Amino acid sequence: MKILLLEDDILLNESITKYLTTIGHAMTSVRDGNACLSILEKERFDLLVFDINVPNMDGLSILETLHAQKKVMPVIFISALIDIEDISRAFELGCFDYLKKPFHLKELNIRIDRISKTLKKERHHKRLSASYSFDCDAMTLYFHEEPQVLSKRQLQIIQFLTHNRGFVCSYDMFREDVWNDFDMDVDDATIRTEINRLKNHLKEDFITNIRGIGYMVKTPSM
Repeated sequence: MKILLLEDDILLNESITKYLTTIGHAMTSVRDGNACLSILEKERFDLLVFDINVPNMDGLSILETLHAQKKVMPVIFISALIDIEDISRAFELGCFDYLKKPFHLKELNIRIDRISKTLKKERHHKRLSASYSFDCDAMTLYFHEEPQVLSKRQLQIIQFLTHNRGFVCSYDMFREDVWNDFDMDVDDATIRTEINRLKNHLKEDFITNIRGIGYMVKTPSM
């Protein structure tokens, strides 16, 4: 994983960087909050490992800034602090995990491996609702991790909407991307009928009808 470490303790910073580099991670390490934010303005990382109390700009404030910029990256906070308010604030900001100092480096790696597995699964399984996800590679819809039996056309519809989560897909877009195997144009009524048939099949309706325009799947809140 490509990891950015923010830790102002020189020895701990060097120990973490050396250990995670040795086991195969690509490490960038800083000891200052401003320097950290400057790097994040130019690069994206698979994971952030942040101490909270660091010079100039603390780890929580950096995460708040990233959220304001719509930049979302998984974070592990490491800190000697045990203030429940800080811990609560960290998780409210999207912290994936929290390690209290002192900790064993192997424990940090265990937490990183768990996040890595979660991210790999999410790259393939796109969350569509609280209960539904779609595996883009296997082209399979899951309800509570159980594969659902759908027609080829219905799966094509879900695949198309999944690739465009958060955006309204017009009837023309459906014609071009889903019904592109037809020699003649498919009318809007045919598209509506097929999508309504799919929606009736769902146990949890995640497809929103945008009247007169098309359909969309909203990006679910995590």
